[in-house]
Amino acid sequence: MRQGRHRPGVHAPSRAEWMALAFAAGSTCFLIGPFPGYIEVGGPVADAITFFVGSLLFTTGGALQVWLAAPDRRDAGTGRAAWWTATTQFAGTLFFNATTFRALSTAVSSPTYDRLVWRPDAFGSICFLISGLIAYHASARRGWLPARGSSGWWQPGVNLLGCMLFGVAAIAGYVLPSTGSMVHLVAANWTTAAGAACFLTCAVAGLIGGHPTRQGVAPDELRRAQR
Repeated sequence: MRQGRHRPGVHAPSRAEWMALAFAAGSTCFLIGPFPGYIEVGGPVADAITFFVGSLLFTTGGALQVWLAAPDRRDAGTGRAAWWTATTQFAGTLFFNATTFRALSTAVSSPTYDRLVWRPDAFGSICFLISGLIAYHASARRGWLPARGSSGWWQPGVNLLGCMLFGVAAIAGYVLPSTGSMVHLVAANWTTAAGAACFLTCAVAGLIGGHPTRQGVAPDELRRAQR
């Protein structure tokens, strides 16, 4: 094939695809970071860097989602829900930026700093939970359950489950002042990883299906925002 000739099927990633890629990469960081074997191999500094980079990727994806939702923010129904979902989630990613940066600073300044899992900040987890609830409420449902049939029908529910797991991790990771230990280290560990796995599943499924979504934003809303 001569240089400069158009190759069918090759296209630059859209904003929605970049958003999904950022969320997928960020979720991967939060998935592998909590595992005890990871910190044992890389050390606390590398583990803290993993979470901080993951939070920045979440913020990148969140910013793109806000951009995509902005054109329809005044529309009643799913357009407005997508906007509030995106902005609330974006605020949560900023809280995660702050907490992971503090964890990184502690790991760098204290060589003896040892932890098996980073706990999602309570405020960030609350923002994620609210955004997940807004998206799930706006999605197609039959009663409390999602309505089957449409493309990505299950994603709002799986995403909400991930938000709930991050919330559990925040509670389980609370350090009791009286003892100086977490409420439940193991629970904080696996719920962080499980929540990240939910987010990763949604992001990858969106990319494979050709309709990148996040936090339950309907594919139709993303396509309309890209026009």
